Amino acid sequence: MAGKLKTFTTTSGFFDLAVSAPSMKAALDLWGAEFNLFTHGFARRTDEASIVAATLAKPGVILRRPVGTDQAYSEDAEVSLTLPHRKATASPPRQRIKPAKPANKKAERAAALAFEREQKRRDQRARKEEAALQKEGERRDRAMAAAEAELEEAEAAHTRTLRDIGKAQAGLDRKAAAEEARWKKEKDRLDDALRRARVPRHLRVV
Repeated sequence: MAGKLKTFTTTSGFFDLAVSAPSMKAALDLWGAEFNLFTHGFARRTDEASIVAATLAKPGVILRRPVGTDQAYSEDAEVSLTLPHRKATASPPRQRIKPAKPANKKAERAAALAFEREQKRRDQRARKEEAALQKEGERRDRAMAAAEAELEEAEAAHTRTLRDIGKAQAGLDRKAAAEEARWKKEKDRLDDALRRARVPRHLRVV
């Protein structure tokens, strides 16, 4: 079972993020952080009552609010298009952060169980997404293999056709050469007959 949940906050882009998790490492994993935000001072644990209450109501779910505001944390917070208004006069008194009231054991167990359920839900969704990606990859591989096989078959057919055309062309070339030789002999014979026909009979050399 997950340990006692704590609330951690950080900032990402246009939002402040908050999440309840049993440890800093678990919070970093939920945020998808590539390095230890706590070590570099970009994340911290908080005991502010309103934040703790919001995160414990949805253990393991990343809540957010527009950065630089004191709006309530929620799953569907939107970016604030205006900067927080500040008076040019003296700075307002700092508000004292109210620490969260100690949760009773029953509430802690309920929050821990809710965190585990949320973790299992995320893991199940990740497995489904991974299975879908694997299935899509296998489908794409099959489609590529079929396309490559079809291309190879078409190229082979094209090569056979060119080879047949080449053989037919060679045969035609041989026939053309034979016809040219035959025609030369025939034309020589006909030309000779024409020349003899033009000479008067009494002048022909016998």
